[in-house]
Amino acid sequence: MIRPETLDRWRIIPRLLVALYGLAFWRMSEWYMGLTDPNMAQAAFVSTMVGAAAAFFGLYVNSGPGFGTRE
Repeated sequence: MIRPETLDRWRIIPRLLVALYGLAFWRMSEWYMGLTDPNMAQAAFVSTMVGAAAAFFGLYVNSGPGFGTRE
C-alpha cells in the first residue's frame, strides 16, 4: 500500500497534472493549426491556454513535499 508520504515525495499528482496539461496543449495546438480561418474567440482561447502554462508550471515548481518539513 502506498503511504501519503510516498505520494508526496514522488510528487505523483503534480506530475500527472503537468502531463495532462501537456496532452491538452498538444491536442489544442493540433485543433488550432487545423482551422482554415480562426476567429478572435478561438485565438483568445489558445492565448488563455498558453498563458495558463505559466500558472501550471509555477504550481508544479513550488509544490514540494509537505509531510515532515519545517520552514
